[in-house]
Amino acid sequence: MPRLNLVNPASATGRAKEIFEGPLKGKHFNIFKGMANSPAALDVYLAISGALNAASLSAQEREVIQLAIGQANNCDYCVAAHTAIGTMVGLTKEQTIQARRGSMADPKLAALAKFALAIHEKRGFVSDADLSAFKAAGYSDAHVAEAVATYALALYTNYFNHVNHTESDFPPAPAI
Repeated sequence: MPRLNLVNPASATGRAKEIFEGPLKGKHFNIFKGMANSPAALDVYLAISGALNAASLSAQEREVIQLAIGQANNCDYCVAAHTAIGTMVGLTKEQTIQARRGSMADPKLAALAKFALAIHEKRGFVSDADLSAFKAAGYSDAHVAEAVATYALALYTNYFNHVNHTESDFPPAPAI
């Protein structure tokens, strides 16, 4: 049961109403209803995710990070949501499971998942070897920056859901 009030999009006012009728029209998920208690907090989510939509990391690559970190943080809501989103952007069900395990069959995606988990496990203090391995897989300095930004977004949503006990409105992710 959520610990925060869920803002009903139909009765939202002010900035929350603008967001629900604008960028989140038709996306009235429980995470956003909880975040809408503070339109500023919801704007943070929208700003980061919107900026990342123009990133050089593909939608699939960003979902690999979200899945790896969601699993590492035991965020059932984010794992379920990003399993659904991941398949919508072209990942197979098997790839969503592999991403959650941090070990993917595709070598480039494997390097990405491994780098995201290194960021997580080392709290950003990745080694030169971690960075070199990531770049050797074909990633650039821009990809490094975007991986860190995607990681930060994952942390934000994972921790928000932990604090709120957000009830999932996505099908559960397959067990791994």
